[in-house]
Amino acid sequence: MATTYRICPRSGLQFDTAAEKLMRFHAVAGVLALLVGGIMALGVILTRWPAIKLLPADTFYMVLTAHGIDMLIFWIIFFEMAVLIFASSTLLRCRLAMPKLAWVASILMVIGAIMTNVAIFQGESSVMFTSYVPMQAKPHFYLGLILFAVGALLICFIFLGTLVVAKAEKTYEGSIPLVTFGALTACIIAIFTIASGAIILIPTFLWSLGYIREIDSLMYRVVWWGLGHSSQQINVSAHVAIWYAIAAIVFGAKPMSEKVSRTAFFLYILFLQLASAHHLLSDPGLSSEWKIVNTSYFMYFAVLASMIHGMTVPGAIEQAQRLKGYNKGLFEWLRKAPWGNPAFSSMFLSLIGFGFLGGISGVMMGAEQLNMLIHNTIYVPGHFHATVVIGTTLAFMGLTYFLVPVLFKREVLFPGFAKIQPYLFGLAMYVVALVMMGAGTLGVSRRHWDMAFAGAPMAYEWPGAAYLMMGLTGIFSCIAIVGGAGWILQIVLSILFGKKLEEGELRSTPIPLTLPAPTTGSKVHPPATPGTMVLALIFLTAFILYYFVNWKYLSSLWGLS
Repeated sequence: MATTYRICPRSGLQFDTAAEKLMRFHAVAGVLALLVGGIMALGVILTRWPAIKLLPADTFYMVLTAHGIDMLIFWIIFFEMAVLIFASSTLLRCRLAMPKLAWVASILMVIGAIMTNVAIFQGESSVMFTSYVPMQAKPHFYLGLILFAVGALLICFIFLGTLVVAKAEKTYEGSIPLVTFGALTACIIAIFTIASGAIILIPTFLWSLGYIREIDSLMYRVVWWGLGHSSQQINVSAHVAIWYAIAAIVFGAKPMSEKVSRTAFFLYILFLQLASAHHLLSDPGLSSEWKIVNTSYFMYFAVLASMIHGMTVPGAIEQAQRLKGYNKGLFEWLRKAPWGNPAFSSMFLSLIGFGFLGGISGVMMGAEQLNMLIHNTIYVPGHFHATVVIGTTLAFMGLTYFLVPVLFKREVLFPGFAKIQPYLFGLAMYVVALVMMGAGTLGVSRRHWDMAFAGAPMAYEWPGAAYLMMGLTGIFSCIAIVGGAGWILQIVLSILFGKKLEEGELRSTPIPLTLPAPTTGSKVHPPATPGTMVLALIFLTAFILYYFVNWKYLSSLWGLS
């Protein structure tokens, strides 16, 4: 079948129409998974809220399992597959490799997601996101995850094949664009992640069928976190690529240094997965040397990469704004940014929250001694809500405001709500992450459905601050759920009922790449970025203070005299 290309009249982007349909399919599937996960989130938070305690224990753990699987795996990986297809076929202006196989893979992913959810809601599969053995779920719980992983792995290989097609057909010159390079980083990490999942989930599936007698629990945890944590590292690479994309879309910003940004992505490939070890710091059987090397010395290279992106993205925006004349003082470029544009506000809230809340807390958790303060407390969900929800989900939401008119050819409904939605959702999640980490620092448990342990023979009296923080967690989680539900409703209604926009020109051949004519005269030196430097110094100061406050807190717990 001949390939057809559509030229979007609003963005100038060229879409392979087969790839375009796949992008829409994955985006919609991801939003539906987010809807299920969001409904489950309401049940989780109204149970952990001490004043309400909505669900009984068995129902709570079922709901918590669905929430974790749908949010951390299905929603995010569905959307990331759409990003991979966009970053290859669209940004490289070429046809998608093997579109029929891509549809087979996509249908496998949907079947797997449905199968796992069915297993959860049928009961007897409430093993939570981690599904630690010797807890056992129904066989179709594991089979669904395996099918989903196989489908995602096929999409990753199709992404790599599309890069080969683009190179062979010379649809671009030089290196691939930075956003595509970031997507390539996510793809490589995804292949490692899915391989880790296959290594452990296939024997666990056979164990659930009775063909294998037992699974060693420590071995399971070590291998499983190659899936569980590394799947979140796909997110990091993907949402950082989206930061660069939105900076280019909204401001026409160019990276401060492509070589530096590409090097930072390469450091992700080499070192980011090592952060998986911070889930194992309290496990016996693993040496302290292994734990310390993995979670500190080597992992710091991944931290360096994130700090580079955290400086180069706002730095690129500052340069673009200063070139437009916003040069007064340190922060006129930031004050005059389009804060009413939901694509930009989502991206910037994502960047700040991911760095200050997710990044700093993640490095603290990666120190073996400090990890003992908050291991298995609600601090851990506080951390990954800062990384996965504020960092990844908010960035994905921002990109959809661009994709609805460009990809779905519909006008976004309710523009007034669109302006406030990133603040409603994002700032509420800022508070949720902070108070969860605060409650965790006081010792509130991570997984137990009742923080008060009502009816326990040896009661523990929590300080009032712990109940206050859990109450605030409940209140602001509900606000965030309203913001997230409003976004889902807005996107779905816009796709279904938004004003139809012009389709654009259809062509049977891709538009040839046209490079700008060489400029004559002296090269303009890019402006300095003092505002970004000040923001970086504020971040570094917060980092140092928080790190050493935790060491001081640790020392106060070790008074044995």
